Amino acid sequence: AQAALGGRGKKASRAKGQQMVSHRPQAASTFDTQHEDMIHDLQLDYYGKRLATCSSDATIKVFEVGPENGNQTLSASIVGHEGPIWQIAWAHPKFGAILASCSYDRRVCVWKDVSAPSGQWSKMYEYMGHQSSVNAISFAPHELGLKLACVSNDCCISILTWRGGGDMDWDERTVPNAHQIGCNAVCWAPAAAPAAATSQAEAAPPVQARLVTGGSDGAVKVWKLEESGDLELDAEFDATYRSSPHSGWVRDVAWAPSIGLPTQTIASCAEDKVVQIWSQAAGRTGWTVKRLPPFEAVVWRVSFSVAGNVLAVSAADGKVTLWKEGLDGEWGMIESVCEQ
Repeated sequence: AQAALGGRGKKASRAKGQQMVSHRPQAASTFDTQHEDMIHDLQLDYYGKRLATCSSDATIKVFEVGPENGNQTLSASIVGHEGPIWQIAWAHPKFGAILASCSYDRRVCVWKDVSAPSGQWSKMYEYMGHQSSVNAISFAPHELGLKLACVSNDCCISILTWRGGGDMDWDERTVPNAHQIGCNAVCWAPAAAPAAATSQAEAAPPVQARLVTGGSDGAVKVWKLEESGDLELDAEFDATYRSSPHSGWVRDVAWAPSIGLPTQTIASCAEDKVVQIWSQAAGRTGWTVKRLPPFEAVVWRVSFSVAGNVLAVSAADGKVTLWKEGLDGEWGMIESVCEQ
């Protein structure tokens, strides 16, 4: 199996009133990951110096990514799962070099580099509370502590929080029947509440603890994490979603990063070949929804840029498109790449 680190390809051009011209991506470098089966996920760490990959071969590999093209060095091969590993996630570096993984084997593992930067990883913690495949994981913003959300085919959400004692000292909370069939995706909201950057208040800006999930029941749900550790469903979002739901399995959800601007933004994609973008203005309880133009294939992943103003969409036909919100509030495609 191979991984490619992308460079900027030739920019697509478009005339006014015409659709964006697609082009083939140009990889800055391609290297052999030494995986023996399909790669399901790869994630760069906070500083972009380490790349972790996971595969159906039940292994995780960590590479040191150099500043020059072609300089990727395998530093660790982590073994511990007994089935395909679907997703991996890096914790914020304030907690050290920590990596989490979830697998078809129903387990969630948290790994710690005990000899950084040499790359000797040990299992810090293992959660075995799910009764079916764990499909997705997401670390909360560091302002909320070392906290991991997990979703599974058993329809449950689990919130795992490190208490600060030993490596195994974690609080485990479960939300049963969060979705009717199974959960496929999860993403935390940014810690900065809407309008935090523009607020005139002298007090410290509020910190929000919310997350979004997507399920095989075609539902997207927003949850608020209470101080007690319990999750409460956002009834306002739920009411809006029921008026414009997906008609197939929801494959991915993404909550846009925030720099304190007065809007919350969530993207969702599903097997109905539809991407929906949900927005909530600061100080308002209601949500609005907009749909991107229909896609030609099932949409698998959505991801926002660091600034939160560009959305990347990848579909089963090998196309990746970039979308940006205009001054009129409408989302337009700004670039498209396709793998031939």
